[in-house]
Amino acid sequence: MEFDPFLEVLGKDIGTTYEFQQDNARPHTAKRTVQFLEALTRKHGLTVMDWPANSPDLSPIEELWAHLKHKLRERYPDTATLKGSPETIKAKLRERVHKIWWEIGEKVLDVLIESMPCRVEEVLHARGWYTKY
Repeated sequence: MEFDPFLEVLGKDIGTTYEFQQDNARPHTAKRTVQFLEALTRKHGLTVMDWPANSPDLSPIEELWAHLKHKLRERYPDTATLKGSPETIKAKLRERVHKIWWEIGEKVLDVLIESMPCRVEEVLHARGWYTKY
């Protein structure tokens, strides 16, 4: 499996008990995805958290992706119009995203982490319905 090396390193770093959290979006609950996660569970002792069916997305990862895309457009404005074969475009995009990803500073991550109490408060206020996040 593609995740084996990552999970093996993670297991050595934090021990053998770790949990995987995801929302219940359709791609995450597809039969193939469920089977994949079950295989990871058996092989690596991974636990998949139970998650409410209609839960709001509290994960700040979407904002991190937005930050990455913003920086990509800012630094490489020609990204949307790259020319060449699909392999060439994919390689160039991978290189650009990789550079930007590793330059994301702690400040950006800290702001996202520190936003969690506000996210939870908004969900509680909205009684589990949609929020601005």
